[in-house]
Amino acid sequence: MDSLSKLDQVKTTPWAGGRSPWNVEYGKIMMWFFLLSDAFTFSSLLVYYGAQRFTKFTWPDPDHVFQSIPGIADSGYPLVFVGIMTFILIMSSVTMVLAVEAGHRRSKKEVIWWMVATIIGGFMFLGCQAIEWTHLHHEGFWWGSIPTPEELTHFFNGPVSTVAAQQFANLFFTITGFHGFHVFSGVIINIIILIMTINGTFEKRGHYLMVEKVGLYWHFVDLVWVFVFTFFYLV
Repeated sequence: MDSLSKLDQVKTTPWAGGRSPWNVEYGKIMMWFFLLSDAFTFSSLLVYYGAQRFTKFTWPDPDHVFQSIPGIADSGYPLVFVGIMTFILIMSSVTMVLAVEAGHRRSKKEVIWWMVATIIGGFMFLGCQAIEWTHLHHEGFWWGSIPTPEELTHFFNGPVSTVAAQQFANLFFTITGFHGFHVFSGVIINIIILIMTINGTFEKRGHYLMVEKVGLYWHFVDLVWVFVFTFFYLV
């Protein structure tokens, strides 16, 4: 047995370590770096929210603030509408997984259909968010607004200070808006990838690695929403 054969034998043993962690495509590494930096941005915003949340002020109760289903019911259904939004976004993440898996098999037709489903899910989530924002604005809950005593009673159902109400509104619209911008950006990128798939760009390249990289971004957006949902709607 020559030295090359011995080396190959060593590499295939259970203790060889498998694939090198550095053997990763450059674009994928850059995507991970971007997502890490973006995670720090969201973390800083949520940490600041948490610092304000546990001040001496009485904080709004999310079960009372978000108890409406816009266009259907003004009260009595806490967190139902945002639950629907969350379900839509999670399902779009599932369809993205299926698109990536189809890309690994180089099944162009399946990639197209799953990408279309992901884009529709993204638009549905953004539409729901626009409806929620419009409803809250119509009720007087908005950036920088100073709630009247009647609005404090209507929205917060308790002895909530004006300062706490303003802080809650400002942070809510800032952080959910920042996340919504990421979702919108992801939808636009997904549309571009869909067009490239239809045009056969990835078939010519011989791989669908770009779909996987965009999928990382989309899953990140989905994961961030879990934290936003927990901080604003549950805690």
